[in-house]
Amino acid sequence: MSKKRALKIMFGLLGAVLIYHFLIFFEFIPFDKVWAGRLNSVEEMKTFETFSILVNVFMITVLIIKYQNLLNHKPNRIIDVLIWIFALFFSLNTFGNLFSENILELVFGTLFTLIAAILCVFIAKKKK
Repeated sequence: MSKKRALKIMFGLLGAVLIYHFLIFFEFIPFDKVWAGRLNSVEEMKTFETFSILVNVFMITVLIIKYQNLLNHKPNRIIDVLIWIFALFFSLNTFGNLFSENILELVFGTLFTLIAAILCVFIAKKKK
């Protein structure tokens, strides 16, 4: 798989996650079904979801820069380091999702973060 294809898959995954977080934020999805069932109020949910939306937008922005760098054959160590950090973040999130009280979050959240972690490693690693 090429890095460009891995990036396109990540764009799709993160786009879907962004839509998911907006659905939670606007209460189309009950907040007690997310965040491992640990949110206690709408205000707390709004804070967590705002943070999640901003993080996802940041990740998409970094991945867009990486994609443009690939098209232009320009390396960027800072972007690569950020993508390694994303890989670590998704890896840690995979373990966190394993403790979710919601079966959908347990299964789909774990699967998503595991795939995202693997894709980020693939995108960030140097060519041999």
